[in-house]
Amino acid sequence: MNACLGGIWLWLPLLLTWLSPEVSSSWWYMRATGGSSRVMCDNVPGLVSRQRQLCHRHPDVMRAIGLGVAEWTAECQHQFRQHRWNCNTLDRDHSLFGRVLLRSSRESAFVYAISSAGVVFAITRACSQGELKSCSCDPKKKGTAKDSKGTFDWGGCSDNIDYGIKFARAFVDAKERKGKDARALMNLHNNRAGRKAVKRFLKQECKCHGVSGSCTLRTCWLAMADFRKTGDYLWRKYNGAIQVVMNQDGTGFTVANKRFKKPTKNDLVYFENSPDYCIRDRDAGSPGTAGRVCNLTSRGMDSCEVMCCGRGYDTSRVTRMTKCECKFHWCCAVRCQDCLEALDVHTCKAPKSPDWAAPT
Repeated sequence: MNACLGGIWLWLPLLLTWLSPEVSSSWWYMRATGGSSRVMCDNVPGLVSRQRQLCHRHPDVMRAIGLGVAEWTAECQHQFRQHRWNCNTLDRDHSLFGRVLLRSSRESAFVYAISSAGVVFAITRACSQGELKSCSCDPKKKGTAKDSKGTFDWGGCSDNIDYGIKFARAFVDAKERKGKDARALMNLHNNRAGRKAVKRFLKQECKCHGVSGSCTLRTCWLAMADFRKTGDYLWRKYNGAIQVVMNQDGTGFTVANKRFKKPTKNDLVYFENSPDYCIRDRDAGSPGTAGRVCNLTSRGMDSCEVMCCGRGYDTSRVTRMTKCECKFHWCCAVRCQDCLEALDVHTCKAPKSPDWAAPT
């Protein structure tokens, strides 16, 4: 009997995941909407009531979030540029990424984390630039403070990241908080990891004042780092993501493999293994790698062997315009010639037989 119950608990997390309703963070579709705030708030499908309330109440914040979608999707595509799944978006799909994120995979974990981080970054930046009515520079950074270099005065405009995190949590997490299933808990965990990643790279910048630039007086402020740092950090977390299962009371996670450490709040978590993304599979949301450019000399994920899944590749000769014969001219310019360069481009072959069309 105990063995039977143990087996049930082993499979329960997967059953919870499979039986969960289809998942789509449709606020991602805000990048495709325009016009007035009412038009935007009423025409983004799938927003829960709390999200619509915030949308109508803070139209300027929604515009910042909508503009930020392009930034974090571009960062996602940068991080996955050499992988079989390259974070490609579907312009006419309300979920932005299609069915691929219905699987509780490590790719889903990364997308939820980077999108949550992107909201924090976009709102915080808009606060500092004076674009939002509800916030401005960090009001807590006033007066005198100390660091390892001595005393300094808070000045300038410190990024109000606490406001960005607070609003992002209220807006992004609203849909997941209505769900009680395993996938909702996974999304909430990864959303929080994304928010924490942005704050991790908040840095203190200072300006010296005094005779001949001496640092007798310093004025300092806190500023977010470039979003690429957050993307690089979350990419490392993606590569070290931890597979988990639900605990027996359904309130949290435990590691699927006891040899691995328990996930921290900074780690990404996932339930299901990823498909191989080799072939086009509508059910899995995989576009496949046929036609993808590969690197013949690489030994990494972008190599023709790995990218093309052993199917081989086609080679075509293309020409492109490049700068050449550059010379320095006094003073002070570099002038170059325009030259045509011929190079070989390698692209993955399509599957040869119907057997490749089987779901992954």
